[in-house]
Amino acid sequence: MTRTEIGEPEPKGSGPLVGPLLPLALATFAVGTDAFVMAGLLPAIAADLEVSVPAAGQLVTVFALTLAVAAPVLSWLLSPLDRRTALQLALIVFIVGNVVTALSPTYMLALSARILTAAGAATITATASSAAVAITPAERRGRAMALVIGGLTLSTALGMPLGNLIGGVDWRLTLWAVAALGIVAAIGISVALPKVVLPVTGLTARLAPLRQSKVLTILVVTLLVMAGHYTVYTYIGAVTAGATTGSFPQAPTMILFVWGVGVFGGNFLAGYLADKLPAFGVAVAALVGSTVLLAISPLMVGHLVVACVWAAVWGTTDGMASVVQQHRLVLLAPASAPVLLGLNSSAIYLGVAMGGGLGGPAQDWLSVTLLGVPAAVLALLATVVTLAERRADLAKASLTSAFRREVDPE
Repeated sequence: MTRTEIGEPEPKGSGPLVGPLLPLALATFAVGTDAFVMAGLLPAIAADLEVSVPAAGQLVTVFALTLAVAAPVLSWLLSPLDRRTALQLALIVFIVGNVVTALSPTYMLALSARILTAAGAATITATASSAAVAITPAERRGRAMALVIGGLTLSTALGMPLGNLIGGVDWRLTLWAVAALGIVAAIGISVALPKVVLPVTGLTARLAPLRQSKVLTILVVTLLVMAGHYTVYTYIGAVTAGATTGSFPQAPTMILFVWGVGVFGGNFLAGYLADKLPAFGVAVAALVGSTVLLAISPLMVGHLVVACVWAAVWGTTDGMASVVQQHRLVLLAPASAPVLLGLNSSAIYLGVAMGGGLGGPAQDWLSVTLLGVPAAVLALLATVVTLAERRADLAKASLTSAFRREVDPE
């Protein structure tokens, strides 16, 4: 395999290397399936491990929190390694964690195994994205990242329902299936991914982008918009109960499926647009779309067909936001991509946790069908923060230009 280093010139107009990107997408698909499928298996897990359903739910909570905390730390620690080796190590930990969970005879062992699994998962998404950035020409990086992140979002459309279907026989089989996905991804990465080496920089240089207010702003926006989306998504079954009552039994799964398809399509739409248009404009379009789709949700969830159309369009805005925010971070500092993408993963999962945490108490004051209203407020706040950041950049650029004209009138 050839050796690639971020910053090396790529042939103009060459496309993304689809062969290496596919196992990267499979790796993120495995992570997404593992992250989301457990929620649907909680009753079976609780019964098997002889704990309450809320206690079993902590398997989901500890996974998300470990991933959120570990992602930037492990991404930084593994940044000196080439991307192929880092992914191989992360996938080994991920596979072992799932195997141990599947074999766990007790709740405490299963809980510990979920922490181990999350430690492996924490670096897979960010490392896969940074590898995609390194092996793809700059003018096509948006689409490359969309393909890799598409694996993560496709897991919500296919991985979760398939995992629940397998788990209906035995919940442990789902974890064996996820471990098998990890093995296939590891083999594909070992065979197809070149040795991707990051520039040799010191710790200070790698962390320098964190001193930029724009980086922090992008991360805050990601946190806010994801919290908005998952305030509704976490309780989507209850939110759309009016549309599924009296329908065929698979109606809730259909709504989840079309939402996931929308997210998947939004990934690729954002990747294509970000390669052709200014990333800021694409980000604003995604955020405004998220705000509108969440705000009108109470009017959309009473009829199955309408709810499915709404869920597909809403999912598209979610998928667009995920990709374009990553793209904006990479544009700021390509050499610091592992650290920045690790932080972005933390922002996403903290947003997911925040959305679920806010959506529960909100139901004490609002009907569950109205959760889109506070969710829209969070998305609107993300939009306002993005626009304020842009206005500050323009003002700073104007002052700089005026100063230069005074110093050098000619």
